Amino acid sequence: MQNVFEHLTKTFRHHGGTISQETFDSIVYKHTTLFEESDTIFYLLQASGYPIESLDEGGYKFKPYFTPYHEERFCIVDIETNGSKPSSSQVIEIGAVMMSGGKIIDSLETFVECAFLPEYITKVTGIEHEDLIGAPCPKEALTKLRLFMEDAIFVAHNASFDASFLSASFHRHGLGALGNPVMCSIDLAKRTFESERYGLAYLIESLNIPTTVHHRAYSDALSASYVMQKSLETIPEHIKSSDDLVRFASSSKKERRAKKESKS
Repeated sequence: MQNVFEHLTKTFRHHGGTISQETFDSIVYKHTTLFEESDTIFYLLQASGYPIESLDEGGYKFKPYFTPYHEERFCIVDIETNGSKPSSSQVIEIGAVMMSGGKIIDSLETFVECAFLPEYITKVTGIEHEDLIGAPCPKEALTKLRLFMEDAIFVAHNASFDASFLSASFHRHGLGALGNPVMCSIDLAKRTFESERYGLAYLIESLNIPTTVHHRAYSDALSASYVMQKSLETIPEHIKSSDDLVRFASSSKKERRAKKESKS
């Protein structure tokens, strides 16, 4: 499904945020092996967190293209795992905060049941095996996160790890792919304020972020939300929609300069 997400997003942007039923069908059938009715594919995309809506007059729209970024919902997520590879490891703790309008509006925190916890993970996180006994099983915990996120923009500090690990975990437990647009708070920070380093531990100290622990899922998600709030204070004026913001976070200096000049 990842190819479908990517090609749909590119096509939505090329066509001003909306596409026809015919265009939707051609992309879906070209880039997926799912031979379902287009309505079924549409609902599967929505269930995966892909922010798409059907239009009354036919066709579809990409919601972030039309949503002002200050009205968007951003789900800032952090996970702790018992290893680095999702093929042989699993999530042991999930922390997430939902932010909109620069404020936190909801939160999620849970341990995840796990039979194997390496000693070095306990040393890094402080999580003990006893903490995981009786916790929700992986599928239950991941389902909670899926329902919590809905179609919000997925944000994480070093998002490539969290997003790829969670997407693989969703697949493993029959929950589909991660279809939410992904934004990295490190990338956004680098484009909005100066810092000697952009690792979360350094930013917690340099920005005086109020936290008591590091390498714990909820605390790190909360800290990343403070980093994002700091970034949002200096967003360029030409950034209007949440899709603009996602693209800005991953843009090159050349792309940002060209965009700024085109708006001046």
